[in-house]
Amino acid sequence: MGSCAVAVFTRDLRVRDHPALRAACREADAVVPLFVLDDDLLSSTAHGNPNRLGFLLESLRDLDASLDGRGGALVVRKGTWVTQVMRTTTSVGADAIHVADDYSAYASARLAQLERAADEAGIEVHRHPGITVVAPESIVPESGSRSSSGAGPGDGRDREMKVFTPYFNRWKALPWRAPVPAPRTIVLPEGIDRGEVPKLEDLTAGDRSPDVAPGGEAEGLALLKRWARSHLDTYGDHHDDLPGDRTSRISPYLHFGCLSPLEVATRLGDRPGGAAFVRQLCWRDFYHQVLAARPDAAHVDYRPQGDRWHHDDEALAAWKDGRTGYPIVDAGMRQLRREGWMHNRARMVVASFLTKDLYLDWRLGAEHFMHWLLDGDVANNQLNWQWVAGTGNDTNRFRVFNPMRQAERFDPDGDYIRRYVDELASIEGKAVHDPSPEQRAEVGYPEPIVDHREAVAAYKNRSRS
Repeated sequence: MGSCAVAVFTRDLRVRDHPALRAACREADAVVPLFVLDDDLLSSTAHGNPNRLGFLLESLRDLDASLDGRGGALVVRKGTWVTQVMRTTTSVGADAIHVADDYSAYASARLAQLERAADEAGIEVHRHPGITVVAPESIVPESGSRSSSGAGPGDGRDREMKVFTPYFNRWKALPWRAPVPAPRTIVLPEGIDRGEVPKLEDLTAGDRSPDVAPGGEAEGLALLKRWARSHLDTYGDHHDDLPGDRTSRISPYLHFGCLSPLEVATRLGDRPGGAAFVRQLCWRDFYHQVLAARPDAAHVDYRPQGDRWHHDDEALAAWKDGRTGYPIVDAGMRQLRREGWMHNRARMVVASFLTKDLYLDWRLGAEHFMHWLLDGDVANNQLNWQWVAGTGNDTNRFRVFNPMRQAERFDPDGDYIRRYVDELASIEGKAVHDPSPEQRAEVGYPEPIVDHREAVAAYKNRSRS
């Protein structure tokens, strides 16, 4: 009987540039490509939402088809993650488990638990890259750097780079690993029960957003190719263009690993416009290295400011429903509900409005985003929210995104607003940015729930006191 290994998929649902799968196929005669539907994640509010679950299931079916084309298949299990991985491994007599390293508190804890269980069974666990372009531990502060936030480890030394630009400079200078090709053939152990990818209604009773993107490596690759041909060369100039919608929209495919961030960076980095685009992938790595060092930053202020957030259920509901009376804010919130995605410029505008105008806790906004977003990623979502709220890596606590100025600059003719705020579709030109009371009454659109100037002045006075 030949050797056998298990390649565990987590959020790396692809066959291209998959170091764990490649290593398993290289080192063993038979390989079990395994995905476990983790009961703990499925039951959580943040991870069990219908938008991401549907995208996940579509991605798993696409992955199964890719594996089938190479002679293999995706083996699917459901239950406690470590238990199911170990049960599958021992049932086929495998002596090695290959899996991608990951960096959230939950992912790190379950990987450590798997290693302990495997060690007791005499089975080796091999961690591989694949979730980020470079591993978080690849870039660390200079020796002797002291934490200025009081948030470092016990000796007061920083474990992470706190400022993006020096991190980016070192990130660019690192030698990257070469993307690995997809295995040509995969041999399954004889007689293994493959299981099946469940239907969405078997996992949740909730409804998905009506216009969500489809999941899967094939869809992600096709989207990336179309976008790169049409818009990569002008990305630096137009990525903030709200109505033009010229961003790549590949973030859900990066979150689920349908696309390799390293392969994307390698393929596009040297093309016209590629440098500006790859810089955004560095932001993703930057936040992953922050979270790896500070896993509590998913729910605790990274730079505590002593905020005493307001509690206003009505204002929060108006923000969630896209009924704040600020058209650019409401357009972003309604795009989120409709598509399970939001343009990044709009994300900053709506986050600033929640935390600076309404002075509501950033965690409320982050939770709402995680409920709807296809690309809901703990590192990027939570730490971007903290950046805007003034509790994160942005040292400018008083940065505010004025909704009127943002609309006039990035949606000058109001086309983005009219696309998502149906009541305002008939209002022509720039008047859509701030309809008159008469226009609002006629179309049933609310008055602003807060005065921006007064709210921001109160925020700044409160923060300085």
